[in-house]
Amino acid sequence: MIVAIVGGHGQVARHLTRLLVARGHQVRALVRNPDHVADVEGDGAEAVLCDLEDLGQDLDGALAGADAVVFAAGAGPGSGAARKHTVDRDGVTRTVTAAERAGVPRLVVVSAMGTDDPPDDDEVFSVYLRAKAEADRIALASDLQVTVVRPGGLTDDEGTGHITIGRHVPPGRIPRADVAAVVADVLADPGSIGHTVEVVGGPTPIVEAVAEIATLPGGRP
Repeated sequence: MIVAIVGGHGQVARHLTRLLVARGHQVRALVRNPDHVADVEGDGAEAVLCDLEDLGQDLDGALAGADAVVFAAGAGPGSGAARKHTVDRDGVTRTVTAAERAGVPRLVVVSAMGTDDPPDDDEVFSVYLRAKAEADRIALASDLQVTVVRPGGLTDDEGTGHITIGRHVPPGRIPRADVAAVVADVLADPGSIGHTVEVVGGPTPIVEAVAEIATLPGGRP
């Protein structure tokens, strides 16, 4: 499988790249900064320079030929409210449109917990959650085969290989490595298509937890 990762230099994305490559897949990492090319190539990916916020960039071409796309981009914690819209929301819109035009059938969106009922104030984090919520709706309303993964608080701890997953789960934290493992298994599991799931650390092995997604309410009609 050829997997294009939008936001390929992010920490979850780099864990995911190394995991997918180890499983024998080809990874195309889309990065905006030329200084990041060597990093993602070192992870085993093909690097493609593409800036989501530059509307003149050929995102269609960057995704062409892929079997699946993972949207793992984000404006980052130091960015203002405007970039929550241009990256976290509009980036998903651009990715959906480009994937549809390029004939890429599958999309996994790495979102965030708290987007079901985001606050309506002007705090940057509230703007971020609303942007993520709108992006999730846009993705799920598309013609693509979409799964939305909403992790809890991200940590740099070593992955445990065990999680709690469901449409709604209690607030918690999860290592970025485990989020990447969830996304990798979701890509391989058609039963997850159409589902939105929250995920935090927990007792269930990841492969077993992902297999249970198909039994949750919702999903592909």
